[in-house]
Amino acid sequence: MANRKDEDKGKMTLEEAGRKGGETTARNHDKEFYQEIGRKGGEATAESHDKEFYQEIGRKGGEATAESHDKDFYREIGRKGGEATSENHDKEFYQEIGRKGGEATSENHDKEFYQDIGEKGGNARAKQRNDD
Repeated sequence: MANRKDEDKGKMTLEEAGRKGGETTARNHDKEFYQEIGRKGGEATAESHDKEFYQEIGRKGGEATAESHDKDFYREIGRKGGEATSENHDKEFYQEIGRKGGEATSENHDKEFYQDIGEKGGNARAKQRNDD
């Protein structure tokens, strides 16, 4: 009976085959190819998963990112995102997202919530005036 090691000689592992296949694909295709397969994959995923699936992977990704980054990281990506958004959108865009945010907030909060944030805002403003 042949030795198992002798049978495996000359055969590549699954990992090697995958790597070589990926390298060949990368040489033979352009950016548009990858954009198209990404779009198709995204559509297929969207058809087979619900809102809770996306919430869960978003939560897990957020937790993993938070564990490996500090406050400065979030400050920097927030600044970059704000700059990019302001370059691509006008005043009406901000009015619309503000309106939608206000509607969503009003559906989820009661009068006491607004009284509380109003009081906090007033206190912060008074403290700022006193510090000046």
